[in-house]
Amino acid sequence: MKCFRISNRSTERSRRSLQSAICNSPRGGFTLLEIIVVVFILSLLAAIIAPRIIGRTDDARITEAKVQIRNFETALKLFKLDNGFYPSTDQGLEALIEKPTIGRIPNNYREGGYLEQKKIPLDPWGNPYIYVSPGIQGDFDILSFGADGKEGGEGKDADIKNWDL
Repeated sequence: MKCFRISNRSTERSRRSLQSAICNSPRGGFTLLEIIVVVFILSLLAAIIAPRIIGRTDDARITEAKVQIRNFETALKLFKLDNGFYPSTDQGLEALIEKPTIGRIPNNYREGGYLEQKKIPLDPWGNPYIYVSPGIQGDFDILSFGADGKEGGEGKDADIKNWDL
């Protein structure tokens, strides 16, 4: 390390001591003990924070499923506005991205479909959404069976239903 002389008469003494400290400091990196202490502190922080973050992934998936179901509801309502009816159970949610060729054929189907995506997404757990029209709870029912992929359940395994949102 090259040291440069600092010259200013009013603060010469304090600058000399600073220059001396800089020029005479050891050139080595961190000691093994310092590295071990830093690793220990980082692992301690990770042990405290990680469980809080990991527990939130289930909440995020549940929220994502609710948002997707709301998007389906909006698209289905637009479909009905254009065509006067909701797609049947046989036509399914696919009627939102491609004009149905079975059942009641819509006359005023919107070019490009009713969803921005050109495919119906799976729920956050990789399972298809269930669509029934006419529904038991309303004009249509949309649901996801949650994390376990089975009907019923509690917590993260609970079913997510459009009529409960």
